[in-house]
Amino acid sequence: MTETLIDRLNKNGDRVYLLTGQRENTPLRQKVFEKYNYAYDDESVKDVFESVKPDITIFTGAWDSHFDWRRARQEAVRYSAALLNILTAYSMIGSGRFVYFSSQEVFSGNYAQNLPESGKESPIGFRGMAIAQGEEICANYHKKQGLEVRILRFDHVYWVPKRGQPEADPCCTMCLEALKSGRISASDRDVFSMLFVKDAVELAHKAIIAPEVRQPLYHISSMEEINGLQLAAMVQDAMGGGISVVDNSVGDYHRLVLDGSAFARDMGQKIFTSYQEGVQQVAQYMKRHAETFIRAEDTGGSFWDRFRHKLKVFLAAMVPYLENLVAFFIFYYLNSIAAGSSFFERLDFFLLYVLLFAVIHGQKQAILSSLLAVLGHLVQQAGIRSGFEVLLDYNTYVWIAQLFIVGLVIGYLKDQLRTVKQEDQDEIEYLETRLADIADINDSNVRMKENFELQLVNQKDSLGKIYEITSTLERQAPEEVLFTAVQILSRLMDCDGAAIYTVANRSFARLFSANSQEAKSLGNSIEYPAMTSMYEELKERRVYINKTMEEKLPLMASAVYNDGEMALIFMLWGIPWQRMTLAEANRLAVIGQMVQSAVVRASQYLDTLRNERFVENSRLMETKSFLQLARAFFRAQDQGLTDCTLLEVFVPDEDYVGASMALSRSARQTDYMGAAQDGVFYVLLSNTSIENAAFVVDRFRTAGYESRLIKGAG
Repeated sequence: MTETLIDRLNKNGDRVYLLTGQRENTPLRQKVFEKYNYAYDDESVKDVFESVKPDITIFTGAWDSHFDWRRARQEAVRYSAALLNILTAYSMIGSGRFVYFSSQEVFSGNYAQNLPESGKESPIGFRGMAIAQGEEICANYHKKQGLEVRILRFDHVYWVPKRGQPEADPCCTMCLEALKSGRISASDRDVFSMLFVKDAVELAHKAIIAPEVRQPLYHISSMEEINGLQLAAMVQDAMGGGISVVDNSVGDYHRLVLDGSAFARDMGQKIFTSYQEGVQQVAQYMKRHAETFIRAEDTGGSFWDRFRHKLKVFLAAMVPYLENLVAFFIFYYLNSIAAGSSFFERLDFFLLYVLLFAVIHGQKQAILSSLLAVLGHLVQQAGIRSGFEVLLDYNTYVWIAQLFIVGLVIGYLKDQLRTVKQEDQDEIEYLETRLADIADINDSNVRMKENFELQLVNQKDSLGKIYEITSTLERQAPEEVLFTAVQILSRLMDCDGAAIYTVANRSFARLFSANSQEAKSLGNSIEYPAMTSMYEELKERRVYINKTMEEKLPLMASAVYNDGEMALIFMLWGIPWQRMTLAEANRLAVIGQMVQSAVVRASQYLDTLRNERFVENSRLMETKSFLQLARAFFRAQDQGLTDCTLLEVFVPDEDYVGASMALSRSARQTDYMGAAQDGVFYVLLSNTSIENAAFVVDRFRTAGYESRLIKGAG
């Protein structure tokens, strides 16, 4: 599952760091940004977390292939220690999200209905208890320390195994049984559901990257029932001829299917791989590579293969004893020769023999060599004296005692010396690995530092690039800044739609510019305090994220303040939901701060145009200022950033001041009035289409002034 998950994350463009869980540098088919070959319970794990500071940490738990559950008791302890060490390291960085992969093994027994997340755990066996305990540990970290922890329970995930590495899922187990024995034992009283690994990873990915979830625990299940006999029949068809199915339908009825309806409701669910397709992939692969799954000692092997394997194991175990026997006969012969020599008569070859094996192999072989030496000594003495004389000679017993004492003492010292050396070697290896770990982490930090430095220069959303782009606003004419700002906002946030609203008062905001129809969907005027969830965030000067995907609200929003008052509201649409994260919110906040001075200056300038550059206490703007503003609006309209309409109003006796005062009641606060150099009176309607301008023409007519639409004005 790990490699499939890495492949899915890579397709999403995520940067993947892999903690392998072992010292050996094992090959991996999928590409990762950085790989750390450390055990999960290694002290270096906390250094890795401090170095990487991951946004999301995924512990594959029940589906981690580095745990050998054949030794379930010992592995359960190692599993819990590994999870605790990783959670402790994760909690120390104080940020990010932790995801724990669990399985249906936390339940046992028979359930007539699909099991919801609220079902009480009832694990059987050390593996199931370890997985359930892992869930409890994660839940405690979530409750006690406030960490963002998500638990995903998968229902009987199965996949195509690696060569020679069969899995424990029902499909692979049946395929392996078919290869070894030519038959499959199955029961229709065993009911469950399965999920192919690619579907499991695809569904899990939704829960992993979701900005917010309704509950910390989800079941991921196909909820499609299948019994043992049905699965066996599928395996039989996929394997081809020569496979028989044995109906073993006896005993109690056992049904266990996880209820994944909560996940389907919150995340959406679609299963792409049917049982027939998934089983066929597994069965055909294992059949093609059957030689890697069947071993000589299996019942599927031939008699001679099994015999050779057992003989090999037996000979390997007997080698030290055979060495001892060969050495005994050599020393027995040497001792026989020395018995008739005056030069070697005081040399005890049996004692040398015992010392040799005590020094080399320790106490066990010293005892065996002592027994053989005593036997050899008695045989040799029996050829010289009678057996009765040998038994009555106290020197024989002294020699035997001496032999055993020397052998046992030397063997004990050898064992102790070996233990001390091993402990010293272990400590040296530990310190060396710690030194290597620090060196590796430092090298990794250097590479990441160089990579991030390169990003700072080249990446489109680096601070250098953001400053380069936003600084162009300072060079824009004030009346064009807000139009340019919406383009820059959309470009830097990499979204399809952006809008800028100017706050008119404490109740309403007016759309100034937008670059898509979706960005204009809220309308030209909004009562922003009524948008409660967004307003509560904006008034606290936080970035709003539409986590509940409310249709009438933008996906993200941020406010710009001027003198403590909300002046502008930035709104974004068309952002992929997986990018609605804290990192994107921080980016929007940074961009807002960098464009703040320019847009506030532009907004103040427009207010000045509207409130100060007027003629004789009216809304009639000076000719030069009005023409400059009108040209800016129409240039923005040509770029699709706003809608505006220019009306020509017929004013009797050229009383433009009186006309502006009379029409003020029929015009909006964001509309502009001015007289051109040719003496024609104009009204610029901001954010108004040609269709909506017809209503303004009717209002002007009611006020006593005829007007007409000017098309193609610039």
